[in-house]
Amino acid sequence: MLALLDELNPKQRLAVETTEGPVLILAGAGTGKTRAVTYRMANLIANGVPAEAILAVTFTNKAAEEMRNRVSGLLLRAGVLPAQPWLSTFHSLCARLLRRESAAAGLPRDFAIYDDDDQLAGVRLAMISQRRLYEPVQRIKRALPIKSAGCPRC
Repeated sequence: MLALLDELNPKQRLAVETTEGPVLILAGAGTGKTRAVTYRMANLIANGVPAEAILAVTFTNKAAEEMRNRVSGLLLRAGVLPAQPWLSTFHSLCARLLRRESAAAGLPRDFAIYDDDDQLAGVRLAMISQRRLYEPVQRIKRALPIKSAGCPRC
């Protein structure tokens, strides 16, 4: 693994060789953040840290899959049996934790998470259901000749 670390710039190498505690990497686009994170995970695994003890969180499934592939590739290049750290999106991580701790959160274990399309479909369905209830009541009101003197809507 040491030979692979020579491929990193000094700041990346510092992040990769920091083996105690979490590391936060803040840098602009294209500066090698993903490279530093994947090398760090591979370095930790190569130095005996169980892969399941490593968590990396990103924004997209594509990025998580890319990181998984990079870590596996680095471990193979270093002659270490590939292992899979916990790589996840923020949404997936939170959903998994909520399902695991659903009782403490007051949720059923099989709760649903609605994306934007699901939410719109739910609102449309509610509006259609409301219209189905509202229209027959209006037809009945129009059919009845009796009006209440005290009710402005009748």
